[in-house]
Amino acid sequence: MNNTMFAVAATAVAIAVLAFAHALGVDYFYFAGYTILQFIVLSTAWNILGGYCGYVNFGTAAFFAMGAYSSVFIHKLYPLPIPFLIVIGAIVSGIVGFGMGYLTLRLRGAFFSIATLAMAVVLQTLVVNWDYVGGSRGAYVIHPENLEFGALSVHYIEYLFVLMLALAVLALVTARTIERSQLGYGFATIRDDELAAESCGVPTLRLKLIATTLSGAFMGMAGAPFPYYIGYLQPQSAFALDYAVNSIAMPMIGGTTSWVGPLVGTIVLGSAQQYATVTISSAVNLLIVGLMLVGFVIIAPNGLIGLVQKRFRRQP
Repeated sequence: MNNTMFAVAATAVAIAVLAFAHALGVDYFYFAGYTILQFIVLSTAWNILGGYCGYVNFGTAAFFAMGAYSSVFIHKLYPLPIPFLIVIGAIVSGIVGFGMGYLTLRLRGAFFSIATLAMAVVLQTLVVNWDYVGGSRGAYVIHPENLEFGALSVHYIEYLFVLMLALAVLALVTARTIERSQLGYGFATIRDDELAAESCGVPTLRLKLIATTLSGAFMGMAGAPFPYYIGYLQPQSAFALDYAVNSIAMPMIGGTTSWVGPLVGTIVLGSAQQYATVTISSAVNLLIVGLMLVGFVIIAPNGLIGLVQKRFRRQP
């Protein structure tokens, strides 16, 4: 299947999901579905740098928060429709990703990961002391309960669900396109042996900058609608540990070398977390992540996709 056909198929699946959600008519499905779709975008974005290039990024929460706080900033300055805020969040976080990459990509291994974590701490400190976007107090983002599109009235959470569904399709199509392009092959050479790639003339720094920019932009896009989803944004929620942990755990559970790995891992882990949130408490979400990571490291070190591929290779 070529990239165009895949984009059409992904769009058709998204329309089917939307039709099912509308027919179900349960608001909680939109709330839970929004969260899972949000993590599909985040885990796919993380995988562009962490899976394809092999550079583990602990700063997911920083890029997500940059997208969220850019929406708060624009909302207080001059309110715009959320699609415009998503574009602005992508630009802001993409620029930050490029800057972070330019400053840190000469580091490798644990040194790079620690640098991205430090960047998240620095950005959180800046936001906490920035009164215009609420500072440590946080900021309210008021939105109507329903949106009117001519004679059609749409509940706001359904509108956010549709936007995040479109972002998830865009992220997956982009990741698959990268994986099957020369850019993806360049990323793979960096992941396998960066020194050998450099000696063969591969422009590794340029490719890594492209990866950090794309990864940061998609994370910012995922964060831009978040203030409208939650209604009240504060640094503790925007820079929450959940985003950094889940965005790493989900691709590892699904498999980091393919676009489908983050999708599968997010559906498995995200569904388990949403079920635990309803039946037990959201406080056990990180415990679920830890248990599933330990289990999959033992059973399927290459993720679910790697396990399936291994089984198929064994068949005669």
